[in-house]
Amino acid sequence: MDIEIKLLGKKRVAAHFDGYEVVSDQPIEDGGMGAAPAPFDLFLASLATCAGFFVQSFCEARGISTDGLIMSQHSEWDEKTHLVSKVEIKIHLPASFPEKYRASIVAAANQCTVKKHLQQPPQLLISLV
Repeated sequence: MDIEIKLLGKKRVAAHFDGYEVVSDQPIEDGGMGAAPAPFDLFLASLATCAGFFVQSFCEARGISTDGLIMSQHSEWDEKTHLVSKVEIKIHLPASFPEKYRASIVAAANQCTVKKHLQQPPQLLISLV
């Protein structure tokens, strides 16, 4: 995938790919306008939405309703390293969710491609052209 980055000024940056534009900004307290999520927030959201995609696909493939199914994500920040030290995604199942699929839906969420890339990170190069 190729992504073109445009610097919009005032801490805003746009990524253009596949006909989409994703804009990021910084919070007001960091000099931005707070008009869009910060890049790191988009990264964390990609973890949650990726897991959500796999949970939804699991349910759809089995004809299981997702009504009442809620997912939440919590991140813990390490003040010493200034890095996230833990990310936990919770799947809150409705009472009607079939018991026999409880372990399998967790396994489905664990198939998240973003998570797999964190476990085996790609080489990241930055260069001038």
